[in-house]
Amino acid sequence: MRTALLAAKRAASRGEVPIGAVFICNGRRFMAYNLKEGRNDPTAHAEILILKKAAKAFSRWRLGGTLYVTLEPCAMCAGAILEARVNRLVFGAWDPKAGACGSVHDVIGDRKIRHAIEVMGGVHADLSETLLKDFFKTRRLQKRGNIHRGEMAEFG
Repeated sequence: MRTALLAAKRAASRGEVPIGAVFICNGRRFMAYNLKEGRNDPTAHAEILILKKAAKAFSRWRLGGTLYVTLEPCAMCAGAILEARVNRLVFGAWDPKAGACGSVHDVIGDRKIRHAIEVMGGVHADLSETLLKDFFKTRRLQKRGNIHRGEMAEFG
């Protein structure tokens, strides 16, 4: 999870919402972070990017493995995690607005879905939450003109 937090900090340094992910499978480790702003792509969430990266590396879409992400996945990402047949999901902060792994919705825990994923939420939640809160606080200050674009607060 600490590596996912480092990825989230990289996202923040690029002006992206600080969400990072690490995927471990067959002894290999992949890392990604949100790139929605830079790519102008609503699907460029850390989870989607990392699953695509791993699927390409393994030349298969059934991945297995363990996915670590700093924020509870949204419905789109939860669906992708299910489709990739990830075995285990570990995430940091719960997302009370768009979470789809137990808070607002429970896409992954739906018993009608055949693939069962072990889910563990709240791991280093305090660090993930602080990173997100600091990022959005800085963004609000920038919009008010109190901080110039090049003077972003340091995260973490």
